[in-house]
Amino acid sequence: MSLNLATLLAESTKRHPSNRAVILGDTSLDYATLDAFSRRFAGALKSLGIKPGQHIALMLPNVPHFTIAYFGGHYAGNPIVPLNVLLTPDEIAYHLEDSDAVALVAWEMFAPQAQAAVARVSSCKHLIIAKADRSDVSAPEGAQSFTRLVASADPVTEVPATMPDDTAVILYTSGTTGRPKGAELTHFNLFFNAHYVRTMLLEFTEKDSALVTLPLFHSFGQSVLQNALLGAGGTLVLLPRFDAEAAFTLIQKHRITIFAGVPTMYFGMLHFPRGNDFDVSSLRAAASGGAAMPVEVMSAFDAKFKVNVLEGYGLSETSPVASFNQLDKPKKAGSIGLPIWGVDFKLVDDAGKTIVDPMVPGEIAIRGHNVMRGYYKKPEATAEAIKDGWFHSGDIAHRDEEGYYFIVDRKKDMIIRGGFNVYPREIEEILYGHPAVAEAAVIGIKHESHGEEVKAVIAKKAGHENVTAEEIIAYTKEKLAAYKYPRVVEFMDSLPKGPTGKILKRELKK
Repeated sequence: MSLNLATLLAESTKRHPSNRAVILGDTSLDYATLDAFSRRFAGALKSLGIKPGQHIALMLPNVPHFTIAYFGGHYAGNPIVPLNVLLTPDEIAYHLEDSDAVALVAWEMFAPQAQAAVARVSSCKHLIIAKADRSDVSAPEGAQSFTRLVASADPVTEVPATMPDDTAVILYTSGTTGRPKGAELTHFNLFFNAHYVRTMLLEFTEKDSALVTLPLFHSFGQSVLQNALLGAGGTLVLLPRFDAEAAFTLIQKHRITIFAGVPTMYFGMLHFPRGNDFDVSSLRAAASGGAAMPVEVMSAFDAKFKVNVLEGYGLSETSPVASFNQLDKPKKAGSIGLPIWGVDFKLVDDAGKTIVDPMVPGEIAIRGHNVMRGYYKKPEATAEAIKDGWFHSGDIAHRDEEGYYFIVDRKKDMIIRGGFNVYPREIEEILYGHPAVAEAAVIGIKHESHGEEVKAVIAKKAGHENVTAEEIIAYTKEKLAAYKYPRVVEFMDSLPKGPTGKILKRELKK
């Protein structure tokens, strides 16, 4: 038995070759064209001497090139490593080296960062630059042109016979104990997650169109929108950077039927002053994830725009969908819904014992077809996360009498800022590199539109009393992606500690 994620595109191309697959501005690709470009990109990878099984990193925003390279990699039998486009050269270099990526496909806007990173990583042999102007086949020194490679390559004619348990995508996530880890997701993980969304959750057909402003490099946009909708033969309308007015304009123009976003996007649209000027009656369903959706925002959005927003839950390690409120069952505002078909949840206490009684909080453990193989090259971290076949999420929830789950806290110290996961340990490591910092702790604080904001609490070293919050922010901004660095800095004489000397973040959060 073989299975490859590219089958989603190949089969839809057979059934709906002339359907519009991807739209960005005035650019529109039908399925036949998208599939042909993807197969040519696969041929280009082979022409570079890249062998099946070697990893290809993508640093692309929501542009057609992402989808072409994504499925092109699968047509060539190469696992894909999507990277956040906001990463710094240091962060890019780490991801390339840790993932053993042999090539990086980067958008022209991020070419300087990509060049600086590739120069530091000997195992990454190829830098490919993609551009918005398809007539421009130039590339920076030491790089190659995406357009030229695709135009000159022979297309791959067959879907490779990868196995269902072969790695298809490595998605990087972080933990509180170190640097980002690559979650290895298999062809079956991702294929079935998209199949569930398409056939059982949102019931996509070839007549559906979705506004894709969730980043495609993130698991939510990748599985729930790109993979699921292309598997149905529908249309992706791309919006590389969320803007409420642009979102409304595209929904009206293209008669969008599906919207998926993080709570900050719903907040922005709900409070956009001219939202009522647009016709959004084509929307039949909407999905929210990535962070907890405030009940009042969901209720107000449902009422104002007459659309049913369904909230769900998942992680990169679960492909990502693990639970959801569903179209054919009552929705409970504030709940992450029910486990999806074929996936089991249980709640466990600190001793690992299963909690049976409803309304008793415990850590969510997940078992099913959506759980990753493990963390790439990190057996110890894998063993810590997956115990007896159950993936331990680090999220605390309770379950009501009807089986609906409600997140109540996070066991880990992770901050969710605008739908992006921010891990304090990574920022604290940077802060401790500043000459004025004696002690540092990073916490999340409530924010009206972002959900949470990143705050650093610092005790200064003697002799550095004049350092300002602005200096600390500027220092971290140079070393961290834009969504990670702290916007708020507070100074204290010393940080509260427990008997072992551990900084007590719970006291800071008070």
